[in-house]
Amino acid sequence: MTKFCAVCLEQKGYTKSMKIPQHVAIILDGNGRWAKSKGMPRNYGHTVGAKNVETVCQAAHDMGIKYLTLYAFSTENWNRPDNEVSALMKLLESYLKNCIKTADKNHMRVRVIGDTTKLSEKFQNQIKELEAASAHNDGLNLQIAINYGSRDEMIRGMRKMYADLRDGKLQENEIDETHFETYLDTKDIPDPDLLIRTSGEQRLSNYLLWQLAYSEFYFTEVPWPDFHKEELEKAVEAYNKRDRRFGALSEEDGEK
Repeated sequence: MTKFCAVCLEQKGYTKSMKIPQHVAIILDGNGRWAKSKGMPRNYGHTVGAKNVETVCQAAHDMGIKYLTLYAFSTENWNRPDNEVSALMKLLESYLKNCIKTADKNHMRVRVIGDTTKLSEKFQNQIKELEAASAHNDGLNLQIAINYGSRDEMIRGMRKMYADLRDGKLQENEIDETHFETYLDTKDIPDPDLLIRTSGEQRLSNYLLWQLAYSEFYFTEVPWPDFHKEELEKAVEAYNKRDRRFGALSEEDGEK
């Protein structure tokens, strides 16, 4: 991947002291509405949105972001019309198939979070192949949420934890936040510093509810197909204006 242009950064007000979030999570919203505004079918918006993933991955890597987690298909998305669900599944399968070459070229590690057991056997095998092929890459860490719902993730995690407790592999006094996190899909992945949601909606939609406890939120009216490098820069600029206190007082508040 190309290096992010230092001159461009300076022109946009970036400095060496600019805080780049280690982990950015994005809710990819607005594909269907974007397509409708152009007189095109909803599936066209999903196709363009899928192509935009590589653009944003490139921008994130160049800015120094280490982890990028994208909400591609939720557990609730199965309630959409059958033809749209079918088109989304084919699009995701096609993206993951091509992603092996992209991941190798850009040294990108790719992981899928969510309940993959509900996906077709072919799709599950594609996921395993991609994760194995990119496991040792040291570039951007890309997590794609497919058939993901945070409540579902936590319930699955609790079931696995209960099984370990029942089988004597875990003691009750060992259960704490840190240990519970090892049962989540995002184990070994740091919590997001910044959540971005495109297309104007301001809700979490059952996304990373545990992991977003202390994340900064950024909502933009820009739909996902139009969310390019410049929009990611705006989100990072806004992130830099936030005072992350994690429940503590700021220095200014502490002096009062």
